Amino acid sequence: MVAVTTTLAARAPLRPPPPRLCITDVSLQYPARAGGAALVALDRVSLNVADKEFAVIVGPSGCGKSSLLYLTAGLQTPTYGEILAGDVPVRGSGADRGMVFQGYTLFPWLSVRDNVEFGLKLRKLPAAERRAIVEHYLDEVGLRKFADHLPNQLSGGMKQRVAIARALANDPQILLMDEPFGALDSQTRSSMQQLLLRVWENAQKTVLFVTHDIDEAILLGDRVHVMTAHPGRIKEVVAIPLPRPRDLSIVMEPEFIRLKRQILRLLHDEEREAI
Repeated sequence: MVAVTTTLAARAPLRPPPPRLCITDVSLQYPARAGGAALVALDRVSLNVADKEFAVIVGPSGCGKSSLLYLTAGLQTPTYGEILAGDVPVRGSGADRGMVFQGYTLFPWLSVRDNVEFGLKLRKLPAAERRAIVEHYLDEVGLRKFADHLPNQLSGGMKQRVAIARALANDPQILLMDEPFGALDSQTRSSMQQLLLRVWENAQKTVLFVTHDIDEAILLGDRVHVMTAHPGRIKEVVAIPLPRPRDLSIVMEPEFIRLKRQILRLLHDEEREAI
């Protein structure tokens, strides 16, 4: 009979994978003016985002939601604290993080195809590989027929589709989105939410998404991080246990309504405290 030896290492529970994004005790201060006190925009913010998680941030106006996203993108530097993308400290912008802004930030002199291809050219990928990637993401966002159009020939929703395709074409590990649908009308916004859910499920990216729309936060997110009023802190993290895939019909479900009431209450409490 062969003896079977079970080692301590074999019996040890598997460790969960490290978060894809780790924000630890991050503060952001702006210098004082004319002898006044320094302006504290963010105060000891900590949050983790798991690999392939869709994390959402909501909070009162001016609480630092967008500032936190800019810090994560490496477009600003925190006064204190640390941000890790994977296990690498964020020290500036990088190809591992893609950013989609509320404004479309497209190059107006480039076609849709050339806008999506722009980052791939900077990376000096071969032409055939660039072409395949661009065609794939134009198909994903439904813009293949508009590939040769200029941005001024597109609607607002179509411009934002181009911006999303351009960000995804660079294959970032983390997609950062700063109220990307905030300037769109209600019908276009709903269409873009459905598009984003489908593209995210296909691309399997980690997303950190800022919005002021609570319905949008619940529809899209796995967890919603509710921030306090100025200075910005994490007030509470609300898990969204709604099944996926999701569509707009879910907004009528009792659990969706319960979650909306919970988040609204947190925000209303924060607004009263700020008065």
